[in-house]
Amino acid sequence: MSDNAPHPAALAKTATLIEALPYLQRYAGQIFVVKYGGHAMGEPELARDFAEDIVLLKACGINPVVVHGGGPQIGAMLGRLGIKSEFVDGLRVTDAATAQVAEMVLAGSINKELVGWINAAGGSAAGISGKDAHLVRAVKATRTTRDPGSNIEREVDLGFVGEPVAVDRRLIDVLIAAGIVPVIAPVAAGADGVTYNVNADTMAGAIAAAIGAARLFLLTDVAGVLDKAGDLLTDLNPRAIAALVADGTISGGMIPKIETCVAAVGAGVGAAVILDGRVGHAMLLEIFTREGAGTLVRA
Repeated sequence: MSDNAPHPAALAKTATLIEALPYLQRYAGQIFVVKYGGHAMGEPELARDFAEDIVLLKACGINPVVVHGGGPQIGAMLGRLGIKSEFVDGLRVTDAATAQVAEMVLAGSINKELVGWINAAGGSAAGISGKDAHLVRAVKATRTTRDPGSNIEREVDLGFVGEPVAVDRRLIDVLIAAGIVPVIAPVAAGADGVTYNVNADTMAGAIAAAIGAARLFLLTDVAGVLDKAGDLLTDLNPRAIAALVADGTISGGMIPKIETCVAAVGAGVGAAVILDGRVGHAMLLEIFTREGAGTLVRA
């Protein structure tokens, strides 16, 4: 190799950029809704990677909207305060004291920490919640559970747990137009002004549908949807998903995530992706490479 020949590593970087070009062209000007959650939120290195990904998307002309969770952090704060939690189908039963703690953690410490990471990476982010400017209106969530002995169904009171029923996109549009990344805490108000804690996946799906997002990303603690052999399923549609749920391949905590994806693509979102947030820059691999990195769901 001559002294003037490009280094192989430099050529590899060039090839990566060329591979990303059609995706950059395809998504320029479009909106990506990203749900950031799981235990990756507690790892500073992964948080920095995530913030860099968001800033890079914005620099490439894509408009990211971040919705974050915070279940582990809420649990830790409740533990420090001596407040016990009960869960029904993965949802925390939220009494008045728990609701206050959840709002404090979600709309306070977590939200502002994530804003800080994005700003430190060179971006411009603003932290809001579903309560701001009527962004998300919620109603009290209802769930039923079946008694294994009598097989009788009964309704479970989840307290101040809500489900989104309406999204007013004006605040998101204003922030995007100003070049600012919205970072949204999953707290919303009901029509009567009551504050509800909303599942972050559900909140992200509702927002993605309302604003016509090209992509919905759910960053979580697993690689994606796995088959019975433990291999990643990379491309699914609602019909295939229904079969996988019926035969038990998709079960447990993955069911509400996959239901969110199906609802989002059914409402017009271009595609939804379940990704492992513990893998550095997994979102960039999914967006800008042919192989992808998670489970893609499309209509």
